Amino acid sequence: MDKKLAWLWLADAVGSACQYARELLALWPDPEQFWLALQEDPARMPAFVSKHAAARLESATPYDFEERMDHCLLTGVEALTPDDPDYPARLREIPDLPLVLYVTGDKTCLNGHRYAAMVGTRRPSAYGRQAAYELSLGAAKAGVVIVSGLADGLDSEGHRAAVEAGMPTIAFLGTAIDVTFPSSNTTLRQRIEALGGAVCSEYPPHYRGKTTGTFLARNRLIAAQAQVVCVAEARLRSGTLNTVHHAEDYGRPVLAVPGSIYSAMSQGTNELLRTHRAEVLCRAQDILERLGAEAQPAAAELPAFSPASVSADARAVYEKLGPTPQGIDALCAATGLPANRVLAACTELELFGGAQAQPGRRYIAL
Repeated sequence: MDKKLAWLWLADAVGSACQYARELLALWPDPEQFWLALQEDPARMPAFVSKHAAARLESATPYDFEERMDHCLLTGVEALTPDDPDYPARLREIPDLPLVLYVTGDKTCLNGHRYAAMVGTRRPSAYGRQAAYELSLGAAKAGVVIVSGLADGLDSEGHRAAVEAGMPTIAFLGTAIDVTFPSSNTTLRQRIEALGGAVCSEYPPHYRGKTTGTFLARNRLIAAQAQVVCVAEARLRSGTLNTVHHAEDYGRPVLAVPGSIYSAMSQGTNELLRTHRAEVLCRAQDILERLGAEAQPAAAELPAFSPASVSADARAVYEKLGPTPQGIDALCAATGLPANRVLAACTELELFGGAQAQPGRRYIAL
């Protein structure tokens, strides 16, 4: 038997964010031996295993997961387990570690680097976007791997900055590994994977299990992978603060960007600072100092932009761009494309290095 099948069997039964995962592995570090032991004597089931998980462990077999393993192999999805040398070492430290972590992109970025999480609201202000992007860009250019959740808003800004720096970045999903949510981040995900980054999930391809709480569950992985957690902008009640709670549980330092006392978007970050749960984050150097790193240029550079690498809409927009900033309306008139397609094309060009956004949602060619 391929031992990985036994890991899939075990992970499927206990589910994501299993609170006794490390305790179970302490008793049975080899899931294949665990399965064989249960075949001989079901009474060897540990008492702390939930009734639902125990029933699943007894009714299913590792061989039931051969089709999933074949699908992963055919679609380029890695299934990393705690006994795999490429499994993120920092995730092994937490009590509810993933028993299987599905990965696309380059798994080598999961170990051996400095890691900083950049998180925040999904509906940020312009101030929050700028702060998340510029702080992440400065850290990435110094060789730091940015960790986040590929969500709308400030997660995306952190990943975009790393892509702009030509550095790997790690995204943890709250969805199946073959689903990009929101779908508007599909191009960003492709760029992450193309530049040596990784996209990770506890949930396998074609996942059809529970969806309640999956995004909160993935927050612990962002906090665990990071050596420092940075909050650019957050409300008082938000999923971002759930990530902060996990960071505190794992002993990860938290940095927060101060905001206006009149902005609801900054109430969460300001409260973290007021209660001394976070240190002030005003510059990328603050992140580097927390990591014990010195500013240094990133080793990789982005490849030269090629119009052939983007969609037809993006090529049409690129042909109309120049050194003078142009707004969406002007580009619509010049290309004959509707606003939604022009905006999508501009975003694509920005991600692929063909255009740069200017104040007022205007763009220039690079």
